[in-house]
Parts: sequence; structure tokens; C-alpha cells
Amino acid sequence: MISAEEPVLAHNYHPLPVVVARAEGAWVEDVDGHRYLDLLAGYSALNFGHRHPALIEAAHRQLDRLTLTSRAFHNDRLAEFARRLVELTGYDMMLPMNTGAEAVESGIKLARKWAYDVKGVPADQATIVVAADNFHGRTTTIVSFSTDETARAGFGPFTPGFRIVPYNDLAALEAAIDETTAAVLIEPIQGEAGVLIPDDGYLTGVRELTRRAGCLFIADEIQSGLGRTGHTLAVGHEGVVPDAVLLGKALGGGIVPVSAVVGRREVLEVLRPGEHGSTFGGNPLAAAVGTAVVELLETGEFQSRATELGVVLREGLAGLVGRGVVGFRARGLWAGVDVDPALGTGREISERLMREGVLVKDTHGSTIRIAPPLCVTEEELRSALAALGRVLS
Repeated sequence: MISAEEPVLAHNYHPLPVVVARAEGAWVEDVDGHRYLDLLAGYSALNFGHRHPALIEAAHRQLDRLTLTSRAFHNDRLAEFARRLVELTGYDMMLPMNTGAEAVESGIKLARKWAYDVKGVPADQATIVVAADNFHGRTTTIVSFSTDETARAGFGPFTPGFRIVPYNDLAALEAAIDETTAAVLIEPIQGEAGVLIPDDGYLTGVRELTRRAGCLFIADEIQSGLGRTGHTLAVGHEGVVPDAVLLGKALGGGIVPVSAVVGRREVLEVLRPGEHGSTFGGNPLAAAVGTAVVELLETGEFQSRATELGVVLREGLAGLVGRGVVGFRARGLWAGVDVDPALGTGREISERLMREGVLVKDTHGSTIRIAPPLCVTEEELRSALAALGRVLS
């Protein structure tokens, strides 16, 4: 099956050599019947596990009724989804889209429109400040402000209007903000960079700087949000309230692509009919699944599981430091693990773990990411950590 993909599928990914045919909960099964514990969870798209019964039921019910109208008409599912999502996140309004990259693009457009209509920045002069080593998506505008040459090389010319500063550096951020700044766009935790967690007080500092400068603070919570770190939103660890938050991945429950921008009314109301949209954004199937996702998060169960099992994850990784692990960063059920380069690259470690029945994904160099579904059990998590210990030894 892998060989059959080669001549007909663009080679924009380098997957691990496993062909998944079935999945449930935290487990997947390949075409030969071998089972693997999934510690990637679709880069957080599967926060609730594979085929969560409540999400599957919601999708089945909606499939029998209505799947798409486009936004040319109203549908009977979108209002409830919007209401419950803004109540969950504490905002006024939401803009529904499909993919995470679309949410980021929407956030950029909103920030620029707000800068011109509300802040009074002269036409075509708005700037957005971003952080180095970011990952916000793959569109041409988004890679324009990436510092990853693999993502950028060969895709220019690039979109202007972005200023890049070091992550976790408030002084550099303050120096980059001026009267043209529409927004500061950052990830509360940088996932693709290796689960980089800023110093305590950094997010609070970003909020204060943007408030004083009269520009927006937009948080990209596409990977970090919706329970992954133990809070509904990762900014919640510092009690910070950005002007807008970008959501995706887990919002679709691992069933359909669903993303959204949630934010203050003053920000989202700058859009007028015809200025932005998406044929599939806010479709009834996505709204039904998204509503079921919000229902799961409203209970607080998954946030609590991420907090409690995050202790198990951190303790297990701490026990491997000096035994093949040279360092790690973890928050909730999310960790970036730096392996001794002498033991192999992140890709090689991932392949060895695959042979142990555990699926993870490398990022840069000898770093692997661990992000299990939030339904993983303590026993399963400890088993995976034991497998990592065997691979490193």
C-alpha cells in the first residue's frame, strides 16, 4: 500500500511506515492487525480519541439530515454551535472556518481590517508582529513569516507586513511595536518548534504591551487549545484574555475539519458581507460535531485528565533524563522530548518506538513530540513511557 502511493500521491509528507486501517480511543490498528498506542493524536486534532462515541453519534445523526447549505442560507445547527463555543471560551462572537490555516488567515485579515477601520492605520501600512520559530500553517502568506527555511524555500515572493521577533522576549516585542502595529500573533506554546513553553509572565506581558500600544493580541491555540494543556485554552494558565483566539484541530473531533476565530465583538464586527467567507465554513455537519466537542469540554473532564495525567507524563520523562533524554518541556498532556543525538535522530527514535507499538512524531533534530489523546489511561501512558525507556537504552 505504501508503494502504491508513491507514483500517484504528492510527496509533501514523510510518514512513518505504518498503514492504519482502524482506530478507537487511544489505539490504532494497521492493515496486518498490529495495534499501536497513538501518542500523536493527529497533532491534537484527536484530543478526545479516535471515534469518540458522542462525536460519532452526532455526525451520524447529522448525516441523515443535512450536510451542507453554504452560507448563502442559514442552517439550523450553526447558531447553537456559535453560542456554546463563545460561552465556553468567554468571547462575544465567532467566525467559522474549516482548517487551522484558514483560521490564521482569517485572524490576519481581521487584524488588518480592524487596524484600518478602528485604529486608523493608513491604508496598506498595517503590520503584524510574530515570533521566530512559529508554526501557523502552510499558506503562502503564513510561510512569509516563518523562520523555517524548509517551509519557505522555493515559495516566494513573500507577503509583506510582518515583523519577526524572538519568542519569549518581551523587550524585543516592545521594540517591534509601533503606530502601524495591528496585532501581535503568537502561539502560547510553540508546538512545531518542540513544545516550547515561555517563561511565567510572558503572556501577561504580551497582553499588557498590546493593551498599552493599542493593538490586538491574537493567540493561535490551534494545537494548544481545547483541553490539551489542562485548561480549555493555554492562555488560561496565566489568566490572560487575548482579543481573539484561533481554534482548529480538536474542534472537529477528528471527524471533520472545523476551525474558528473567537473574539471580542469590536474585532469581529469589522467584517461585512462579501469581505470574507468559505463555502464549507459553518456547515451543518461541522456545526453538529463542533457542538458535541463543546459539550465534552463543558464538563471539564478532559481538562482535568490532561492536568492529572500530565503529572504522570512529567514524572516519567524526568526519570529518563540522563538515561537518553537530555531535556524536555511539558504542559498537560503535551511534551517535547530532546533525545541524546548520539542515540539517533527524532525520526529514528520514532521508528524504534513504532516497532514497540507506540506512535509519536519527530520535529527538529533529535526532538520528539508526545501528545496522546486525552482519553489515554494512566496504565497506557506508563506503558508508553516504559517503551521509550527501552528504546533509549
